[in-house]
Amino acid sequence: MPAADVPATPARAPAPAPAPAGTSRSTSATIQPNILRYLTSVAFERGVDLRPHLEQVGLSETLMRSAALRVSYRQGSAVIRRALELTGDEHLGMKVGAAQHLTAWGLLGFALMAAENLRQAAETGVTYQNLSGAMVVWSAGEEDDGFAIRADLPDPAMDPGVAVFLIEEALTSAVTLARLTVGPEFGPRVAEFAFPAPAHGDPYGAFFGCPVRFGVPVSRVVIDPVWARAPMPGRDPVTFASALETLDEQMASRRHHQELLEVMEISIAQSLPVVPSFAEQARRHAASERTLRRRLADCGTTYEALVDGVRRERVEQLLRRPELTLRDIAHQAGFSDERTLRRAVRRWHGTSSRRLREDMLGAEGPARG
Repeated sequence: MPAADVPATPARAPAPAPAPAGTSRSTSATIQPNILRYLTSVAFERGVDLRPHLEQVGLSETLMRSAALRVSYRQGSAVIRRALELTGDEHLGMKVGAAQHLTAWGLLGFALMAAENLRQAAETGVTYQNLSGAMVVWSAGEEDDGFAIRADLPDPAMDPGVAVFLIEEALTSAVTLARLTVGPEFGPRVAEFAFPAPAHGDPYGAFFGCPVRFGVPVSRVVIDPVWARAPMPGRDPVTFASALETLDEQMASRRHHQELLEVMEISIAQSLPVVPSFAEQARRHAASERTLRRRLADCGTTYEALVDGVRRERVEQLLRRPELTLRDIAHQAGFSDERTLRRAVRRWHGTSSRRLREDMLGAEGPARG
């Protein structure tokens, strides 16, 4: 979620709901770099300077200080992966989530503070998640055990270490921001994580102050209805309404292109190894195929290019998992056979699949599990 300053030169349930528009899955540069800014700060406090690694993915220190900067999902994942390796901290996502504050959200953070109650604040955050720098898919709503805030991965095949980081960061930041708005005594009723329990150490119970479960279908925190309805200390309906008007304008300005690309990329990523047909995508967008092609052309791309970009990222993720054969990777990325995969990798990277895998594993060290 939000953002901290980059350090100066030294002296970090139910089935998932349909993905909302603009959930930062786009392989183009569309994400506000809030998580990376906090990650850089937290890592620096642990003696790790991430700036050289930001430079490697095209993010100079000057760029990182720019309010206009947007990064791609690939850039974000690469920096997170490297930070996990360099710090050796299996719970780095929790540290980043706990370091955050509402001011980094700009106008959206101001709107959350002016909301009537915690439930309205959470629903507002979900509605405008495009503007928060989110790298997960947020959703919220009433469930049998209370009001739930859910965080889903936009790509189920992402690097396991990055996946754990993003879910940890998401749910920890949600609770941190709730405590900043309604009071430090706030605690959820239960916290659940869609990954296995940690093998070494368990900081979750101490932070969340409630029962914690692992290996569940959906990552979420559940809020007691009393907390969900509790009035916010800074509530102001006039200010809240005014902030939403401006947020709507901001959303409209970015929705024309980014929403379409991100929703389609999420649809492709979550469907692999099967690629939805273009006709199916047109039906999902309630548009004719001709209209959808024109909209993609206005964005400077084609459906084939989107599929290619998602497949490329999926292959790069899977190549970092040495237990998978090239045949496994070809299948999971939606290629007809290993030979087709090899041709695609050669086209993307100018080298063989095996050589690319060796280079990736050699550069990044042992894979996180």
